[in-house]
Amino acid sequence: MENNKLKICFYALRDFDYDELYFTKELSKETGIDYVWSPDYPDMNNADLAKGCVAVSFPPCACPRELMEKFRSLGVKYICCRSIGYDHVNLNDAKELGLRVSNVGYTPNGVANYAIMLMLMCLRRMGHILKRVELQDYSLKAKIGRDISNCTIGVIGTGRIGTTVLQHLSGFGCRLLAYDLYQNDAAKKVAEYVDLDTLLKEADVITLHVNANESNYHIICKDSLAKMKDGVVIVNTARGKLIDDRALIDAIESGKVGAAGLDVVENEDGLYYYNHMGDVMNREDLAILRSFPNVIISPHTAFYTRQDVREMVEGIFTAVQLFEEGKENPHEVRAK
Repeated sequence: MENNKLKICFYALRDFDYDELYFTKELSKETGIDYVWSPDYPDMNNADLAKGCVAVSFPPCACPRELMEKFRSLGVKYICCRSIGYDHVNLNDAKELGLRVSNVGYTPNGVANYAIMLMLMCLRRMGHILKRVELQDYSLKAKIGRDISNCTIGVIGTGRIGTTVLQHLSGFGCRLLAYDLYQNDAAKKVAEYVDLDTLLKEADVITLHVNANESNYHIICKDSLAKMKDGVVIVNTARGKLIDDRALIDAIESGKVGAAGLDVVENEDGLYYYNHMGDVMNREDLAILRSFPNVIISPHTAFYTRQDVREMVEGIFTAVQLFEEGKENPHEVRAK
């Protein structure tokens, strides 16, 4: 099949200035691969949009087997996740249906620096300070913070993003601990690898940088929280499934957790990236977390820089080209 006949169906594509649609148009011209798109997430009602397309692409969202079967019946061969994480796609179902799956990679600086920003904001109580400034409260009472340079930072997951976090934090002079089943030399240059229990017990700040899977589901839970220092800071820019929100709420209320910076939360489907202003939300845990003055919540925006967005969209076009040309795709993910 010639490139000019290839077509990708993009779902949940953002059409803001210098956002996904902007780069999709640009990359379509560069590669000769055509596209169709929708601002909506994929479901059985809009699946027919993918007719005639070799691939579908969407960010993390529900993708049941029924929907994959529909895509396959329309001639789709590839599911190209527009994210690093791919836990929203059942790889076993995809394999049985003959669908190949890929994710994307992008420069780790954006997410890594965002995680560090959340650490600094939590340690310096910046969320609370900013809210009080809005009320013209310029006093110092209850605003004292901690210096990151005097803290021990624990990084769980030392892939590209976790390692970049460690490298960038090394300039702050803080003690750095790392945990990962697979150690790497770059992280070893700036951090000490320890077992998970040691990291949980000794870190003042714990930041998560692992994919979500069955083995690390709720890696932050009642038991792991109990092992941590009183007043520990938790930062999550990876996946909401890594933290048991109810256990986190209990730990914040008891004072075990001193602050949290959460760019992701559990059960994001239908929440991010919609405008729910004025809506009555059935999100009790989220409402409680938002009510705490020592919790900072952002809507899964750690990745959101021009460079990262372009690289994510570019990764979809590259994946389709590699799949169609029969070449190895380094971002293909397969069922084990």
